[in-house]
Amino acid sequence: MKKNSPSAKKPSRKPQRKNGRSERRPRFWKLFIRVFAIGAVLLACWMVYLDAVVTSRFEGRRFEVPSRVYARPLELYDGAGLSSGALERELALSGYRKGDGTKPGSYRRNGGHFVISTRGFRFPDGVEPRRKLSLNIYSDRIQDFRVSAGDNSAIVRLEPARIGGIYPAHKEDRILVRLDEVPALLPKALMAVEDRKFYDHFGIAPASIGRALLANLRAGRVVQGGSTLTQQLVKNFFLTRDQTLLRKGNEALMSILLELHYAKDDILETYLNEVYLGQAGRRSINGFGLASQFYFGESLKDLDVHQIALLVGMVKGPSYYNPRRHPERATQRRNLVISEMEDAGLVDASKAARARGLSLGVSAKPSYSENRYPAYIDLVRRHLARDYKEQDLRSEGLRIFTTLNPAIQYAAEYAVTDTLPRLAKGKTAKALEATLVVTAKDTGEVLALVGGKDPQYAGFNRALDANRPIGSLIKPFTYLTALEQPDRYTLMTPVLDKPFTLEFDDGRRWQPKNYDGEERGEVPLHRALSKSYNLPAVRVGLDVGIPAVSKTLRAFGVVTPISDYPSMLLGSVAMSPVTVAQIYQGLATSGFNTPLRTIREVTGPGGEALSRYSLEVDQVADPAAVHLVQYAMQETMQEGTGRSAYYSVPKELTLAGKTGTTDDGRDSWFAGFSGDLLAVAWVGRDDNGPTALTGATGALPVWSRFMAQVPQHGFSPVVPDGVSYHWVNPEKQALTDEYCDNARLLPFITGSEPTQRVSCSGTLERKIRGWFEGLFQ
Repeated sequence: MKKNSPSAKKPSRKPQRKNGRSERRPRFWKLFIRVFAIGAVLLACWMVYLDAVVTSRFEGRRFEVPSRVYARPLELYDGAGLSSGALERELALSGYRKGDGTKPGSYRRNGGHFVISTRGFRFPDGVEPRRKLSLNIYSDRIQDFRVSAGDNSAIVRLEPARIGGIYPAHKEDRILVRLDEVPALLPKALMAVEDRKFYDHFGIAPASIGRALLANLRAGRVVQGGSTLTQQLVKNFFLTRDQTLLRKGNEALMSILLELHYAKDDILETYLNEVYLGQAGRRSINGFGLASQFYFGESLKDLDVHQIALLVGMVKGPSYYNPRRHPERATQRRNLVISEMEDAGLVDASKAARARGLSLGVSAKPSYSENRYPAYIDLVRRHLARDYKEQDLRSEGLRIFTTLNPAIQYAAEYAVTDTLPRLAKGKTAKALEATLVVTAKDTGEVLALVGGKDPQYAGFNRALDANRPIGSLIKPFTYLTALEQPDRYTLMTPVLDKPFTLEFDDGRRWQPKNYDGEERGEVPLHRALSKSYNLPAVRVGLDVGIPAVSKTLRAFGVVTPISDYPSMLLGSVAMSPVTVAQIYQGLATSGFNTPLRTIREVTGPGGEALSRYSLEVDQVADPAAVHLVQYAMQETMQEGTGRSAYYSVPKELTLAGKTGTTDDGRDSWFAGFSGDLLAVAWVGRDDNGPTALTGATGALPVWSRFMAQVPQHGFSPVVPDGVSYHWVNPEKQALTDEYCDNARLLPFITGSEPTQRVSCSGTLERKIRGWFEGLFQ
């Protein structure tokens, strides 16, 4: 039958195939359109998201800029106390370089003669212009100080050394610059090397990408990049460095979006501040502004052609072309950039040839490294925490002007590191630690702080956090409490140096002893303090009352708990070295509680004043009574436990101080002051083990070594109203004449001096006869 014949089946199959194809095509296009539409929607959504990321990050504060911490500025003028070594160290700390002294940021030294070209600096109170200085230093004093012609300034401030920073969590560091502040050659050279069509493209350059892709395929490796400056900025600013297609796609899209929203100059300026140009320890060097300081110790605006070329060349690979580690490699790259600049017409042939022939000109050491003085910066941060949030300190670019004196800090560090190894041997020597806190006597400014035997160690800060018993350092405050009662106590008052026993309600007994185990009967109060006898101090403290002594300590600045046990009169109360410096500041300033301060001023990144930390004082003790304690502390240095200081310190430098020792020499203390400086030294072990050192054999040598290095004036206190000096015989408790045996000149609060007088007839005649006999022998 025809119905089943093959010829009958063929016509029926052809129409079926045709209908199937026609049906599949619409389905394919419908699916394609749907996928495309979904992809377009997703892309649009993704673009909206990327746009939000770009604009939110790029608007307003574009960078987290660390706060910069500066030392105090060095003031130069005729008669200023300064050694040649200290001046040269401070110049180096501020990034000045040896040269002919004509270029800003350079100096020339010939013996004690200096020629300095300053860079200028924007201080909180105004701009210090660039100047050329000439001076001589003789006997640690500046002489023949002269400023460049036409400038009659008597005092010139050098820019303060940057001693550290408070960095963002990602450890980026930068100095922000504006496009109109940088040398015009820099952005032109950058574009000549990295992106010649920067002002013509819309964020990406397809032709450049194609050329780079072809070159890389031919070489079989990455030899050429096709990224524009905008793409490089996006990669650094928004993205990771992962080499993935997704990241590259995001980079291209965000580059286009960035160009849509912002002007080319805005993008270029941001690039100049963002580009990664090296590493300093744990922090990165970002932007040309900081890179100029880091590699050359110079401001960006002062760079020459060969220096600009080096920085531009390092954009390709800061580690690979590091000029300090790979000078030959860096030189080749720099010279290539100079040639590119010549080809682009940015420099002529002669200037390019001269630039290629120059050395790299990189400073031997980075101008800015990690925090130079970690213990001091730690104290600065704690003081700042009273007024500023940590996030603001890390990101707002604040400028913090501190009180640190680099010359004093250097002397303090040297005193610790040089003296400590000499104090003990063996295991004890290895275990010994030391701290030193130095303040300005009259203002309470912290000039130097050493937190341990390794001054660069950024860990445990003993100067702030090692709370240890202070031993005999408490005695001046016990005797001050007594001397504020002049009707009962004077420096001449006899105090009993004999043992006694206290029995408490629970049956426990306490029997204090002198350090040497001896007893001397009655001794005058001034000698009991200068010789640091324990028994008289406890007797006087118990007499005036432990609460009264505690009240005195709190008035001078102690905020930590103070026990009410009698042992506190021998210094069982624990304090940190900084706290000891705080309370001794009050003794040095005649009874004024002067809070220690490390900060003078804080400004915003543009120089606007934010906070000023002025001197604050509060009179907490009778200046007359404090003057009597000062006298006894001077006697400590001349006749008492501190007299060995004069093995190191000049005899003519009048000092006042006090030793402190705890059981088994676990803590060795010394606190004292001159006319200019107050310093507190502590020596001990972190494990609180015995050292066999006393205050005189442990902390005092560190303190003396420091004092011997620093030019300063002796302590010569002004006699306050209500104090008068009299010649007395302490043993007889009576007034006497100067030439009498056992005569001593002592200060008294007016009305408390003895009323009885003893004569010494014949004494003067005997002395005169002895003088003449000595002359003719």
